[in-house]
Amino acid sequence: MSAALSLIFCLAPLAPQAGPSDRKVDFKARFGRFDGCFVIRQIGGDWSLRYNEEGCATAHSPCSTFKIFNALAGLDCGVLAGPQTAMKWDGKPQRIKTWERDHTLATAIRDSVVWYFQEDARLIGDEKMRGYLQRAEYGNRSTGGAIDRFWLDGSLTISANQQAVFMERLYTDKLPFKKSVMKTVRELIVLREGEGWTFSGKTGTKGEGDRAVLGWFVGHVRSGNSEYVFATNIRAAEGGMGQTAKEIAFSILTDLGLVRP
Repeated sequence: MSAALSLIFCLAPLAPQAGPSDRKVDFKARFGRFDGCFVIRQIGGDWSLRYNEEGCATAHSPCSTFKIFNALAGLDCGVLAGPQTAMKWDGKPQRIKTWERDHTLATAIRDSVVWYFQEDARLIGDEKMRGYLQRAEYGNRSTGGAIDRFWLDGSLTISANQQAVFMERLYTDKLPFKKSVMKTVRELIVLREGEGWTFSGKTGTKGEGDRAVLGWFVGHVRSGNSEYVFATNIRAAEGGMGQTAKEIAFSILTDLGLVRP
């Protein structure tokens, strides 16, 4: 294999049944026209894989991936009682039709309802939010800008590497939230399950005008007796959607033999 291909496809060797297969991932083909990055790390193991090291270290707005953190903080401080905590839609038009109704925490996570989590953040308040961000060491820990927008277009930024570390701490009960709260949020972000595997995570999209320029997907996969956390983002002049980042991540996990289509 050439040196160039090795940089793209290299996987660390693993003991049999201990992690992903040694099949090679064609990252350039998976990301296509997007400038993107991908990082995955095994929980409790030494295996990891990273595509585009510079991209994985570059911080961006977390966008709606922050709903994971927002849910954790809201549940931990008691402004959210549980998955069925309901909030009423104020009747104002929303850019996504599924947002134009009352929502619970469970449906707001599922449908990525911005107004629900903006209200959640307002109820948490700046002081508590800043405290949680500091203790969790989330991204640059900044709440500069409005309390209900700092993760969307304010000063908070985080890299894919940092997202993976955050997710690992979520799945190992090492964040500054009650263990019952972390368990609840882990259950809320399960997306797909198959025989011997579970795929979980959250999308995020950043727009400029009517163009989507940054798409995130951060998550966790259980495959057999092993667990992994991962983060990916894609960037483009348009079409950089979180849903597309999710599809790319799932295809890479499929290539690694961790999930099935």
